[in-house]
Amino acid sequence: MEIEKKYIVNTLPDKLDSYRCKSLEQAYISTSPVIRVRRSDDRYILTVKSKGLIEREEFELDMDRAEYESLVKKADGNVILKKRYIIPVTDTDGGCGDKDVDAGLKVELDIFEGDFKGLVYAEVEFPSLEWAEKFKAPSWFVRDVTGEGAYQNSALSTMDKADIPDFIEKTLR
Repeated sequence: MEIEKKYIVNTLPDKLDSYRCKSLEQAYISTSPVIRVRRSDDRYILTVKSKGLIEREEFELDMDRAEYESLVKKADGNVILKKRYIIPVTDTDGGCGDKDVDAGLKVELDIFEGDFKGLVYAEVEFPSLEWAEKFKAPSWFVRDVTGEGAYQNSALSTMDKADIPDFIEKTLR
């Protein structure tokens, strides 16, 4: 079970370059159900997700490069490119208020590239819905968009290219 909250960010945290960073490329074979292929640096992953916004089932399967390259060609819509920084919640001014829980939480800060350059999302995955509800977002998180399906990466993948600039501008306001 994946329990995750998503936020819009418009100010990057200090010392961003000091955190681990991965280059991600992802495409969607299907958005209903969600079937995604992702390259994360040199790792290739097929992911299937159930419906839902904050809480949903997720299954991942590692693939080799040839399998990934074959499947990514079959994907519909926009390929999503981004840099993902992994930031311990304990390095922020947010958290759940429990040092043991907070010690295990990570902010996944996604800085989009390519067609979606300008978007910056932060996601935090939780061990339970209870902890997700207790979470106090860091001050540099602008808006909680967990319940807004338009901000899911699968929705971005189906967005008409002509609508992307307006979506980014609206998001940054």
